[in-house]
Amino acid sequence: MKPVVTFTLEEANAMLPELQEDLFKLQLLTQQFEMKFELLHQLTKKHREGTLPADNGTDDPFFELESQLEFMRMEVELAVGNFERKGVLLKMINPGLIDFPSVLNGEEILICWKQGEEQAAYYHGYDDGYKGRKRYPDAGLAE
Repeated sequence: MKPVVTFTLEEANAMLPELQEDLFKLQLLTQQFEMKFELLHQLTKKHREGTLPADNGTDDPFFELESQLEFMRMEVELAVGNFERKGVLLKMINPGLIDFPSVLNGEEILICWKQGEEQAAYYHGYDDGYKGRKRYPDAGLAE
């Protein structure tokens, strides 16, 4: 199902500073999640091998770490959902790739922004994807 909200190029670019900040926070959160997940993986491996030091007396030495991961997973889901609630499509977290539903010459398109670009200046059709990007007419960027 295609989104109901559409953006002009100007509206998309006006939202970018806020979206970039949200994206940066999400990237940090996913990085922290991945690090904790790897730590849990290493600890469970050591536990199976019998090389993990004695636990702190709990039945489940991984409960706290697993709880932190579950909470972080919920935070990631909420952050990803915030993009959708703003009417934009978060296509990739790393590197950031955001699409803005729009209409150009009567055709439904997606204005496309990739992290590192100063502004949104490209678009593609719903079925074309990133590789089908074209420069948005009058986007103000040098070719």
